[in-house]
Amino acid sequence: MQIPNPVRRVVFWSVLVLAGVVGYRTLRSPDGLPALREKWNQIREMEEQNAAIQRENDYRRDRIKKLESDTTEQELEIRKKLKLLRPGETSFILPAVPQKAEPAHDGSAAASQPPAAR
Repeated sequence: MQIPNPVRRVVFWSVLVLAGVVGYRTLRSPDGLPALREKWNQIREMEEQNAAIQRENDYRRDRIKKLESDTTEQELEIRKKLKLLRPGETSFILPAVPQKAEPAHDGSAAASQPPAAR
């Protein structure tokens, strides 16, 4: 038995519309496009972190090679770590910069002003 042509059309369009509605609701759900965007953002952040770590590793690898091969670099590093000086050298230790105190905002400043300024 063959299904009449108009009935086939209605069934076809009904299935197509139903698939469209299910697809739309799936994409708009919390597990759809918003979750996909969040995953893309996480991937981008992790790629940036990996690139930064790779740059740091390259820098440290080059620094180790310099320290292994250059005695001058070794001496500078040792002197810096142990705070050693050669005879005749002078080391200057600067005092820490004091932080400025923040003014109090409790209304006491208005009370200390002259009456004409209030």
